[in-house]
Amino acid sequence: MRIVIAGGHGKIARHLTRQLTGRGDSVTGLIRNPDQAADLRDDGAEPVVLDLEHAGAEEVAAVLAGADAVVFAAGAGPGSGTARKQTVDRGAAVLLADAAEAAGVRRYLMVSSMGAATGGAGIEDEVFAAYQDAKKAADDELMARNLDWTVIRPGGLTDEPGTGLVRMALQTGRGQIPREDVATVLRVALDDPGTAGVVTEVISGNEPIADALAAQKG
Repeated sequence: MRIVIAGGHGKIARHLTRQLTGRGDSVTGLIRNPDQAADLRDDGAEPVVLDLEHAGAEEVAAVLAGADAVVFAAGAGPGSGTARKQTVDRGAAVLLADAAEAAGVRRYLMVSSMGAATGGAGIEDEVFAAYQDAKKAADDELMARNLDWTVIRPGGLTDEPGTGLVRMALQTGRGQIPREDVATVLRVALDDPGTAGVVTEVISGNEPIADALAAQKG
């Protein structure tokens, strides 16, 4: 497979890249900062410098041409303000969907956020509320498209080693999960076309990832 990952230098993205390239898949990582290119090459990926806040759909579609799937793992980051939640967490995700449609790439995996189903309602922190609103809007816009999408909404992210054991449900309740396990969820979803249409939260639990994901299929 050839996979294009937006936000290719993020921690989840790099775990996923190493899993995919380690078994022989081709990965293209989209990055804003050219200084990150060497890290992606070390992971076995092809880095492409492309700013999704300012690029057009045609420019992105040219990079996606011939890909089997795209993964949105980008984010404005915790230090950004409310405006960039809209331009990155929503806007870049929507741009990637536009480009996927233009390039004829049907498979789209979204790294979303726990609680994105309800957005920022009731959240006092203005920036976090804006983030959740942006993630909800991005998810909603993706799910309204005629694409083979899967939306993964992880709980609190940690850098602990992955266990391969999770809990998945439309609403799991609060919990944490290693980024490595989120990457594995994405890889398993990429391998199973039947996970198209799945929307699920995921936290650490007691069920093997493949079994938990299979149970979410309609």
